[in-house]
Amino acid sequence: MGLSVRTLTGAALDAALEDVARLRIAVFRDWPYLYDGDLDYERRYLETYRNSPGAVLVGAFDGPRLVGAATGTPMEDHAEAFAAPLAATGLPLAAIFYCAESVLLPEYRGQGAGHAFFDRREAHARALGRSHAAFCAVIRPDDHPARPAGARSLAPFWRGRGYAPLPGAVARFSWRDLGEAAETEKPLQVWMRRL
Repeated sequence: MGLSVRTLTGAALDAALEDVARLRIAVFRDWPYLYDGDLDYERRYLETYRNSPGAVLVGAFDGPRLVGAATGTPMEDHAEAFAAPLAATGLPLAAIFYCAESVLLPEYRGQGAGHAFFDRREAHARALGRSHAAFCAVIRPDDHPARPAGARSLAPFWRGRGYAPLPGAVARFSWRDLGEAAETEKPLQVWMRRL
């Protein structure tokens, strides 16, 4: 892998958040998120990582340039919209580590960063004493008009890492889609695995 991957916490994580904001805006514009983001929204959203002592950022670097990032926090430190669907599992939130976004510029995909992102976040979760890791993936209909002809599901990759969708565990979160005037609520499927 030509990329270097580093795990950032504390001040190093904080220093990288502006670059993470730009990556999220660039990568999430594409299918399936179709996110019409702006830096002000991103700065507010990323405060979660600045304010959580258990937060982690796994960065993929091309030289000094951040070209990919994966974030995570203890579940109880993340948005309530993501925690609420987990109540039915019977697991305390303190047992779950939330693997939030994984974003990587297209020209750097296929070089192992996706596995490195999960490996390092899962190691961080174990070091915090967490027994489970979870993430959410947006649900879009197969006939969505913006779905590209060659769109591939990441489900085989996630299943290969030991994750499975939790039946009935769907979070709801709002953002503005490309071409829309206002934010609309989106369903996100919760996936989980035992660490």
